[in-house]
Amino acid sequence: MKKYLALVLVLAMAFCAFTACKGGEQQDDKGTAEIAFVTDVGQLMDKSFNQGTWEGCEKYAKDNNKTYKYYQPANGENATDADRFEAMKAAVENGAKVVVCAGFMQATALAQAAKTYPDVSFIFIDGWPLTDGEDGPVFKNVAGIAYQEEQAGYLAGYAVVMEGYTKLGFCGGGGGSNPACCRYGFGFVQGAEAAAAVKNAEVEINYSWQYGEAFSASPELQAMASGWYENGTEIIFACGGSMFASITAAASANEKKVVGVDVDQSPESNTVVTSAMKGLSASVVWAISKFYDGKWDEIGGTATSLGAKDNAVGLPTETWSLANWTVDEYNTLFAQIVDGTVAVSADYPEDMSTFAGEHVKVTLVK
Repeated sequence: MKKYLALVLVLAMAFCAFTACKGGEQQDDKGTAEIAFVTDVGQLMDKSFNQGTWEGCEKYAKDNNKTYKYYQPANGENATDADRFEAMKAAVENGAKVVVCAGFMQATALAQAAKTYPDVSFIFIDGWPLTDGEDGPVFKNVAGIAYQEEQAGYLAGYAVVMEGYTKLGFCGGGGGSNPACCRYGFGFVQGAEAAAAVKNAEVEINYSWQYGEAFSASPELQAMASGWYENGTEIIFACGGSMFASITAAASANEKKVVGVDVDQSPESNTVVTSAMKGLSASVVWAISKFYDGKWDEIGGTATSLGAKDNAVGLPTETWSLANWTVDEYNTLFAQIVDGTVAVSADYPEDMSTFAGEHVKVTLVK
C-alpha cells in the first residue's frame, strides 16, 4: 500500500510539473480566477521571494473577495521562456484580469504575454517597463515594480558589524546576474564598511555566487557554507530564496549565525539574527489596488522603484536578536537614508573583489 501511495505521489508531481502546476485558493466552480500569480524559480512557499509575493496576491484577494490562483512554470529551475509564457497563457485563459509575475527572468515571456493579451494587466515584480521589440513602444499593460535592495542590504551589513561581527559572508542567488541580489550584496558590503569605520574595526567578507544559479538548496552550497564557518566566518547573508535552507543548516551545525532576505526569516531558524527585507506583500497589494481602483495609468508602462522613503525596505526590529545596536539607533540610520544624509549606491561592480574599502576586505569565492 505504501509503495502504491508513493507511486501515485510521484505521478501526481510529474503531472503537476508537466502542466505548469496550478494551485491556490478561492477559485470559482470552473476553476477560474481573476488574480493570478506566476512564480519565479524555486518553490512557491520558499519562505522568501515567491512566498512574499504570493502572500500579497492572497491578501488582496481575500480582503476584496476576489478569486485567485498561482501557476508554476513547467520544468522547475530549468524553466524556459516558453514554459513561463505557457503559465501566463494558462492564467489568462482561466480568467485572470491581473497577472503578477515574480523575478527578472520573466521579462521575455512577459513581453510576449503583454503583446498577446493587451487587455490583461501584468505586474512585473523585480522588473522594469517592457517594450515591443528593442525599439518598440512601451507596453502600458505592464507595471514594473523594483526595490532599492541596496538600502536593505546596507542596514543589515551595518547592523551585524555594530553587533560585533567582523568575519562575514555573502551567498547570492542568480549566479551574479540577478540585479536584486547584486544590489543586496553591494549594500551589505557598504553598510559593513560604514559601521566598521565608526568602530575603527577591520572586517573580512567572503562573497560568492557559487551554487546559487537556481536559488536552490544543495549539498554543495551547504558544504561551502560549513567550510566558511569552520574557518572563522561568523555570520552569512543568505540572499537567494531556498538557498536559505542550506545556509541555516550549515550555521546550525557550526553554532553560527545567518542574515535572512526578502522577508523576516527569523521564524524559520534560530540562527537568524536579522533579515534584509523588502515589502513584497504590501507592494503587491498596492499594485493590484491600482488596477481595481481604476488608477492603472499611474503605474502601467512606468518604472516604480520602492525604497526607504516608501517604507518598502528595512529590518524587522520586533524580531531581531541584536543586543549591541538599538532600535533607536536603527531608526536614526533609517531616517538618514530617507532624507539622503546617508547615500547608498546601487551601482554595484561586476567584480566585488574590486571594492576599495578602508575597513572591509572582500574575498570573491568562485
